[in-house]
Amino acid sequence: MPTRPKSKRGQGPGKPAGARRPAPSGENRAAGPRVTVRPRIRIYRGSAIAFGPGKADLLEALRDTGSITAAARRLGMSYMRAWHLVQTMNGEFRDPLVATLRGGGRHGGAALTATGQAVLELYRRMEAAGLRAMAPAWRRLEPHLRR
Repeated sequence: MPTRPKSKRGQGPGKPAGARRPAPSGENRAAGPRVTVRPRIRIYRGSAIAFGPGKADLLEALRDTGSITAAARRLGMSYMRAWHLVQTMNGEFRDPLVATLRGGGRHGGAALTATGQAVLELYRRMEAAGLRAMAPAWRRLEPHLRR
């Protein structure tokens, strides 16, 4: 898989420093990485990325952990980066995607709103539809890649 350009802070776009997706199942490191195709759908509002793969991953982590701190830790990003992404998402949609409760420690928390859950589900459907749409061309392109 080609490497992505690095940003000024040494992070790839949409990827926290040090974070790495696990190798796809069936990958044999001795034979080289398995070649895959993955759509990277981004929803822009003007020049701002209102929603994309990193924000979807953050919403899933928030849903699973109930905490911005824990979600950030899970994704290998700083709390401030995660908080900024939440603020951006909440600002770009008519209704907030994440509801937060102040208090820190055991008293605070975060949860997806009904809108947040709907946006996440619809986004994942778009990704799946993109993969299905690309499949015929991908089957024809893949043999041209080095094994």
